[in-house]
Amino acid sequence: MEDSWPQARRVGVVSDTHWRGGGRAYPEVLLRGLQGVDLILHAGDLVTLAALEPLWLIAPVVAVAGNVDEMAVRAALPDRRVVQIGPYRVGLTHGHRGVGRNTPERALTTFEFVPLDAVVFGHSHEPLCEERDGVLLFNPGSPTDRRFQPEFSFGILHAAERLWGEIRRFR
Repeated sequence: MEDSWPQARRVGVVSDTHWRGGGRAYPEVLLRGLQGVDLILHAGDLVTLAALEPLWLIAPVVAVAGNVDEMAVRAALPDRRVVQIGPYRVGLTHGHRGVGRNTPERALTTFEFVPLDAVVFGHSHEPLCEERDGVLLFNPGSPTDRRFQPEFSFGILHAAERLWGEIRRFR
């Protein structure tokens, strides 16, 4: 599956929100930090499709299913997709599929033989922004479930003269 957003220049990136609905809302720092983005990528483990609704109020959302998502999410969303962001091709997956010793390797092999500028993934809840063999590997961490991380986090991708990412951390 391929999506095209040729005008997108600033893209919010979230993963592993583990939304259960009810009274729990996204952190205000996340919602403020996403203001002004052209697009939001969600790299899975949203749990329920309702998790996308607050994000849609900010910008269009492109998402994939993760390993703990409800059946309705898995039926509605693919587990991987390619998103054209400006001139850049970005692979979006959760990171639980593929072959490798760790989540970044599994995310990369999910798109083996697919020419990409970046791979966006989640699953580990560990923020990562590094280049490997000319491909940007980008995991925004989680804005709602930090697991063993000292801080919550989300990301911003910038599609300018080069594609680069920033991790935004908060407590």
